[in-house]
Amino acid sequence: MSAKVQEGNEPYDEINVTPMLDLAYVLLVIFIIMTTASVQGIKVNLPKASTTPSLAKPTTKAITITEDGRIFLDTYPVTMPELEQRLTQYKAANPSFPVVIKGDAHVQYEKVIDVLDLCGRLDITQLGLVTQRIVK
Repeated sequence: MSAKVQEGNEPYDEINVTPMLDLAYVLLVIFIIMTTASVQGIKVNLPKASTTPSLAKPTTKAITITEDGRIFLDTYPVTMPELEQRLTQYKAANPSFPVVIKGDAHVQYEKVIDVLDLCGRLDITQLGLVTQRIVK
């Protein structure tokens, strides 16, 4: 007696990935549609205010002294006379504006003293020296 195997009951030796790819494409399309819909938002015509409060810029000025002795006010290179002129202008606009001095570790100490002396002559009382904390 020999056993006959029906052709419909044979085990699969390959997986059909077509339904999984169809599902992945549908999810991708839904994700793209939902993302673009949430980014656009709703456009409205906003009312105009007669007195708009101004957002004040930070008033702290940073004076940086590089290793080669160049001086920067915020990110702009300046000479000592230019620095004095600009700090005088800032002092006239806001008498109590703060200044921080960032000197390179290898800069000549005399340059930092010159900047500190200039701030003292201009009566800048809110003065800070920036240092780096040593992590042990």
